[in-house]
Amino acid sequence: MITTKVLAMLELLQTHGQLSGAELARRLGVHPRTVRRYVGVLEELGIPLVAERGRHGAYGLVAGFKLPPMMFTDDEALALSLGLLAARGLGLASPAVASARAKIERVLPPTIKRRVRAVDETVQLELSRPVSSADNVALAALSTAAQMHVRTHLRYHDSERDFDPYGLAYRGGCWYAVGWCHLRRGLRSFRLDRIQGVRVLETPFTRPADFDALKHLTVSVATIPRKHAVDVVLHTDLATAKREIFPTLGVFEPAEDGVLLRGQCDDLKWFARELARLPFPFTIRRPRALRTALAACARELLALATAPALRR
Repeated sequence: MITTKVLAMLELLQTHGQLSGAELARRLGVHPRTVRRYVGVLEELGIPLVAERGRHGAYGLVAGFKLPPMMFTDDEALALSLGLLAARGLGLASPAVASARAKIERVLPPTIKRRVRAVDETVQLELSRPVSSADNVALAALSTAAQMHVRTHLRYHDSERDFDPYGLAYRGGCWYAVGWCHLRRGLRSFRLDRIQGVRVLETPFTRPADFDALKHLTVSVATIPRKHAVDVVLHTDLATAKREIFPTLGVFEPAEDGVLLRGQCDDLKWFARELARLPFPFTIRRPRALRTALAACARELLALATAPALRR
């Protein structure tokens, strides 16, 4: 296993040429025996070392050897592997992900390379099915503009507008840019796969302090006006409510006897099924038709629970 201190020792040898075992131990804060173990690890990784024997012996790199551009610990390599795997699952262009992996693998020692490939071949991440544009141009341009606090000009469907990107978020299989739309004069969210062109301008803007793009996006989706407005009091605490309820169901507000869930829906039967699975009691304030839908859901579940078992 390659550790941070093993890499630190390699950097010391690269910088100073030769160092005694005692000096390496002092600088690394380890026992001299540990230094000898680190030497063995580096040799297993294919790093050519020379050692001068004796009481004042020293370790050094073979003359002319230079460190590759990147060296990673096991944990760092695992983080990179999972990051690239997630990038592919988040809809980023596959050629870019494959190219990045190939470049990283070229500078990894064989043992670490095997671990990276093992992650790619055996690990799966359950992410929402991505909806992706043909490339990452919009994502790169808008994230840069958001970081630099400069305005952009968007071609979105058949319209054009100036847009101050406050941040980007991934939700429900899609990438969104959230910020101030100068055409609509308000906060808006735009799906990146529907953006036909982005031009970064030089006009600066001020982003609201502590703006949370994902939170704004979640609240916006949950409060889109639909056929039915729903108010339900959840008799539990806020943390439990957030853990048990999908963010798309609505927004939470404090209530005297629990948490008030405010939502919008077109299908009351679907909303009733979502309420039926909750592990805590609740009270429906509105609409009255949701009580009827919940009662129908309860009768269906009761019928399933009491139905005779099928014989095979």
